[in-house]
Amino acid sequence: MNHRINISSGLKWEETIGYSRAVKISNIVEVSGTTAFDENGNIVGADDPYQQTKFIIAKIEKALLSAGATLNDIVRTRMFITDINRWEEVGRAHGEYFHEIKPAATMVQIQSLIDPQMLVEIEATAILQNSK
Repeated sequence: MNHRINISSGLKWEETIGYSRAVKISNIVEVSGTTAFDENGNIVGADDPYQQTKFIIAKIEKALLSAGATLNDIVRTRMFITDINRWEEVGRAHGEYFHEIKPAATMVQIQSLIDPQMLVEIEATAILQNSK
């Protein structure tokens, strides 16, 4: 039987919408769309997609660690950005974390996110190689 572990960050949206920051079943960890809001609900890196991306990846890493995984276990990232003209800023931050891991990745422009201060949202999938 595969045991399900739900991981919460405690942000208000999780309870309102009914989702978890990450879910681990067996050796797979799915990390929900993650934005640059800190634990107090404040945006990090206002009008700076590079800083938002760095904060988001660190937040994803924290969720992964709670599930017994690391950034090295990520096999896919999905980046949603509100201005594709700023793709290089997002890409540079992503590359700083993943230049050697090289997960499959997608980056698309979207019209908007829940809050206009959010410029980037990232999802991730991790697969643990030696997990029970």
